[in-house]
Amino acid sequence: MLNVITKTVQLPDGREISIETGKLAKQADGAVMLRMGNTMLLATVCAAKDAVPGTDFMPLQVEYREKYSAAGRFPGGFTKREGKANDDEILTCRLVDRALRPLFPSNYHAEVYVNVILFSADGIDMPDALAGFAASAALSCSDIPFEGPISEVRVVRINGEFVINPTFEQMKSADMDLMVGATEENIMMVEGEMKEVSEQDLLAALKAAHEAIKPMCRLQKELSKELGTDVKREYCHEVNDEDLREAVKAACYQPAYDVTKQALEKHARAEAFEKIREDFKEKYMAEHADIAEDAAKAEEFNALVDRYYHDVERDAMRRCILDEGIRLDGRGTTDIRPIWCEVSPLPGPHGSSIFTRGETQSLSTVTLGTKLDEKLVDDVLDRSYMRFLLHYNFPPFSTGEAKAQRGVGRREIGHGHLAWRALKGQIPADYPYTVRVVSDILESNGSSSMATVCAGTLALMDAGVPIKKPVSGIAMGLIKNPGEDKYAVLSDILGDEDHLGDMDFKTTGTRDGLTATQMDIKCDGLSFEILEKALMQAKQAREHILGKMLETISEPRPELKPHVPRIEQIIIPKEFIGAVIGPGGKIIQGMQEDTGATITIDEEDGVGKVQVSGPNADCINAALAKIRAIVAVPEVGEVYEGTVRSIMPYGCFVEFMPGKDGLLHISEIDWKRLETVEEAGIKEGDKLTVKLLDIDPKTGKFKLSHRVLIPKPEGYVERPPRQRRERPDRPERGERHEHSDHRPRHEE
Repeated sequence: MLNVITKTVQLPDGREISIETGKLAKQADGAVMLRMGNTMLLATVCAAKDAVPGTDFMPLQVEYREKYSAAGRFPGGFTKREGKANDDEILTCRLVDRALRPLFPSNYHAEVYVNVILFSADGIDMPDALAGFAASAALSCSDIPFEGPISEVRVVRINGEFVINPTFEQMKSADMDLMVGATEENIMMVEGEMKEVSEQDLLAALKAAHEAIKPMCRLQKELSKELGTDVKREYCHEVNDEDLREAVKAACYQPAYDVTKQALEKHARAEAFEKIREDFKEKYMAEHADIAEDAAKAEEFNALVDRYYHDVERDAMRRCILDEGIRLDGRGTTDIRPIWCEVSPLPGPHGSSIFTRGETQSLSTVTLGTKLDEKLVDDVLDRSYMRFLLHYNFPPFSTGEAKAQRGVGRREIGHGHLAWRALKGQIPADYPYTVRVVSDILESNGSSSMATVCAGTLALMDAGVPIKKPVSGIAMGLIKNPGEDKYAVLSDILGDEDHLGDMDFKTTGTRDGLTATQMDIKCDGLSFEILEKALMQAKQAREHILGKMLETISEPRPELKPHVPRIEQIIIPKEFIGAVIGPGGKIIQGMQEDTGATITIDEEDGVGKVQVSGPNADCINAALAKIRAIVAVPEVGEVYEGTVRSIMPYGCFVEFMPGKDGLLHISEIDWKRLETVEEAGIKEGDKLTVKLLDIDPKTGKFKLSHRVLIPKPEGYVERPPRQRRERPDRPERGERHEHSDHRPRHEE
């Protein structure tokens, strides 16, 4: 017997979102079907009963997939079946994961799998904005320990007004695009892009999003209470020894605090912290011989000390910042690490740069290509082309790890996407090149994605890409202990400050406003006052970094580098597109073979946009001349240099403009009478100068003449035109049978 429960919530503009549970996927720990209009997502969650022994982290896996059948489409490829997750699906997974993960209890270590599947879509509402709400609702329907619920919405600004969960059509007019995840009390996650807006505008958007999220969270609490899942399952994934915890704190806190104040570099600091922990283990085991003699006890002891010492190290770092304002590398809270930049370190790429900030370094390159290099996006609800690409690589050696480099991970896709959003708005809309930026992180100790933004800007300017404005980025951190009013906002955070702190808040922008942001918050009670302080402190840091960048290169280079392919773009009337391409592509392929240029043509906004690229100006100019000749309108009375394409008994056809053939009648070849065309010595392929005499208004056929271009012989007398014989009037069709001499059909 089904026990179906449905709850609905209204968005600020009156549209409804419904949550239904008890009908589908009932064997999962929690499952809901979310519906908005004709967009439907199924979210399920399953958790293992117990944790894998030795697990000391939260093994959460979030998957988001879109079915092509949801939009009535077949998948591409030979198998015609959905394959691995595409970039957009991975980015949606990350948005959901980042909002959910901090809300699982810190001592809960069972494997949890969240799956969100798009089963129906009409191309109106955007499903990625609904995935977080669906995932949290599934958790609310389960007894899995979770300190939520949360929800996520997309907030955009259109004509100065904030819109929650806009349609695809509304997105075209937006100047802000933010995804916000929050509980009823606190914002947990933010990511998005903007068209150079102010910090106050960003805060206003976050407030609008949070107000829309609150009723979604209340709905989930009601649903959980109605199902009885507000009481969560019991678990015991950690066994603690409080005496050992106190011993670790008593013996290690002060030494760890002292190391924190020594301003050591990354690896030296890690070794110093490790020595404190290992010295404690050695001393403690010497005093407790029973532990050393029992391998099982020794293993458990080591795991407990590692966990307790991590907390001690965290507390020492945080207290040193809050009480003395001293960070792990000796900086104050607003200080930026030393910066050095270089452009054109590599001769081969079309543009290159190195950006180094402290122990974080990005080597970025730019490649300029043609329209043929655009990336085809073939997602369920989006089929388009991308002309600006940014890829981010994070090899293990960048942190000194000795391990093999595998394929691109979710983190690399997410970091690259953030940098892409930061820079894409600065590429001119009419720039003819396809642009690819690649950032290889060579060193990492905090905010390599922001180093990618800075290095990408420098490389674009080095390549001569006329970006509108340079962009810089910074990562901010926060230290705030529960129940304590004192807090510290940190500029340019280290990796350890990210790991041990309460916030990772990245912002990018020009001098005139923000272009992208990403925020993850790990603490409760983060006020908008703290967020505003963090934003204003970030603005000062970005401006400082931008100043250092502009000392290296102040504006885009005026000329492209010699080895960059040249591109010219012209606009032609829509009706000439077919003439340029030719039957089966014959004309355009012939022009490419003759000139060595690459020609692409697209119909946009009711005109044909032709892009011609080549290794040098000569081949481009030759191709452009041929195209202009095709689209030029033949004029009666003009003289053209043509090519004989075919010979007939009554004359020859001459191609006097690309794709335009006209008849040169045998009587128009010479002033003397010719019996055959061959008498004039004309062969196929010959070049011949002709004059356009007339264009037939009905058929559009061209009448050519060669003889009018040569002197008329003395005494030449024009032959009179041949008399046309008059034909008798033809009878009407209906009268034919009266005058017909056809025999009647015999009857059988």
